[in-house]
Amino acid sequence: MDWSLLDCGRRGHVTYAPDEDEVREQLTARTRSGEAWRCLRCGTFVTGEPQARGPAGQAPGVRRGKEVRSALILRVFAVERFLRALVVAALAFAVWRFEYARVSIEQAYDRELPLLRTLSRQLGFDINHSKLVGLFNRALSLSPGTIRLLAIALVCYAAIEIVEGIGLWQARRWGEYFAMVATSLGLPYEVFDLVTKFSVTALVLFGINLALVLYLVITKRLFGARGGKSAYEARLRSESVMEAAIAPAAADEPPAAAAAADEPPAAPAAARQSDGPPAGGPRVLPPGTHPGGRPDGTSGADEFVSG
Repeated sequence: MDWSLLDCGRRGHVTYAPDEDEVREQLTARTRSGEAWRCLRCGTFVTGEPQARGPAGQAPGVRRGKEVRSALILRVFAVERFLRALVVAALAFAVWRFEYARVSIEQAYDRELPLLRTLSRQLGFDINHSKLVGLFNRALSLSPGTIRLLAIALVCYAAIEIVEGIGLWQARRWGEYFAMVATSLGLPYEVFDLVTKFSVTALVLFGINLALVLYLVITKRLFGARGGKSAYEARLRSESVMEAAIAPAAADEPPAAAAAADEPPAAPAAARQSDGPPAGGPRVLPPGTHPGGRPDGTSGADEFVSG
């Protein structure tokens, strides 16, 4: 599946006209319908005026290919985080209301409990061994300060889930790090909870959290995994339409400039003077030097090489 083209079909094409002539030539084409510009997301040429203009370095960043699919997967996790935050926030509100309505709730509980016990016995179920009833009994025995702390803890947990959801929905780097760290901190407790009292719900939640952590570390290369951030950004640049247009334009240097860049620097005048005679001219010897010999008058014929 072409995720880039699918995203363009849903959100529209993204075209950009760079100010640099060499780069602009890589992104435009002449058609019978007029001038066409290459979409920075799907790579197809779209007729009409570009959506924006400016320097090539200021072109908008556009997700392509695997990044479009990754953004969709992260949004699925974000929706799960938002739903979890909604449930926890509702539970926090119930705990907060429970503190102020404890007396009326306890009176209603004592009034209706005998009826519930009679009904459960007729159905062949002993309500005294119900986990829900045991949890409610423990809640009635909590102090007001403990109930307030529990409500505050639930509100904080809901806030963390909301921040995770926002970061994942926007596919921001900080959001990926935040979601990975926050989720990882809860994995040891979830493992302990599964070992001590196994339940299908706890197993499903643990599987979702573990899948999110592994997906973020592997695909987003967090904490240096698979080359880290530099390798991740290098892969994005290699898939960018704008970067692919800038590379050939930067490689096309003028021949004169390239030759000037490759030419070695001229030697100093003193160095040129001591390098010997020009090609085809007589060799100039220092004063007091016999032709073919050293300055001290010895022959040295075996060491002299004629110019």
